[in-house]
Amino acid sequence: MNVIWRTLLTLLRARLRVRRGEALDAIDVGRIRLTTLPTDLDLLRHMNNGRYLSLVDLGRWDLLIRTGLFHAMKERDWYAVVANETITFRRSLQLWQRFDVETRFVGYDDRALFLEHRVVVDGEVFARVIVRARMLRRSGGTVPHDELFEALGHPEGLPGVDGWVHDWAQASSLPSTKRPAPSVWE
Repeated sequence: MNVIWRTLLTLLRARLRVRRGEALDAIDVGRIRLTTLPTDLDLLRHMNNGRYLSLVDLGRWDLLIRTGLFHAMKERDWYAVVANETITFRRSLQLWQRFDVETRFVGYDDRALFLEHRVVVDGEVFARVIVRARMLRRSGGTVPHDELFEALGHPEGLPGVDGWVHDWAQASSLPSTKRPAPSVWE
């Protein structure tokens, strides 16, 4: 339940930062500061591996609000869903440790946007998350990139996506929801 409070606080802070003139361009890196709380720990007394993904979501919320994409999504009745994500751990976060979540868009393919999150302590990367997200319409269907980029003011300079990210996204994808996906163990 504590992540919901952190989410609400992140949304409030992001809106305040926009009002103070701290909006971001689509190519900028967003940063938020967090602390490892007792409810984030696992039995080994370090940050639970599943909690990282919940907390980097906060960085995504901050980026969506500060780039103006959240406002555009709300106006157009769009929403984003995570299609794939992968995380690589380098070092553990300990109780009460302060860390930053750095978030940026790293490109797109024909169907999705890619984001990178970094969990950073004193300039050192502790974990990295790659996310492939799709923008959908509440009325059904995917939002085409040209429409999405128009809503963002046609951002230029989005960094390229590494080739391995495309390979990973393709290798880890599941069949479309319109096709069967039976659970058969071999």
